Amino acid sequence: MHRPVLRHLPIVPRHYFTTRFLTTTPHAPAKARTALPPRPTVAEDTFTEAFLKGSGPGGQKINKTSSAVQLKHLPTGIVIKSQATRSRSQNRKIARTLLAEKLEVLEKGPESRVAVKGERARKKKASSGKKTRRKYRALEERKDGSDEGASDKENGHVDEGNVAG
Repeated sequence: MHRPVLRHLPIVPRHYFTTRFLTTTPHAPAKARTALPPRPTVAEDTFTEAFLKGSGPGGQKINKTSSAVQLKHLPTGIVIKSQATRSRSQNRKIARTLLAEKLEVLEKGPESRVAVKGERARKKKASSGKKTRRKYRALEERKDGSDEGASDKENGHVDEGNVAG
């Protein structure tokens, strides 16, 4: 019995198929961004944890179950309460994150991760607002430029040379 001969194709490296090779337009180099500080953590033995019954919107389920988490940082006395979800485990994680961020802000001030992210967001929002104002200013200038011809006719200014008599 005759076996068919399989011809093997050359193995093509995976990076060959990335969009870098398929695009035709050159890309501008990305701006160098400074890395964010690492996420803060809190040692387990520095705080107490309590589970409380929730309150507020969410109905009977929220009010009957002890899914809200309250953390108290013993050295500073800071108390954090989280009731963001109906899940106790998610609330525990959220409360720990909030406590760590709050402690980092107290310790590092404007160099904390939260402050750096807030500053970046503030700059981005200001840049976006500036772009919007520039856009509407240009539209207003174009509108004023095209209205000048119409306003001359409305005010009775007529070109004397084009009057048909």
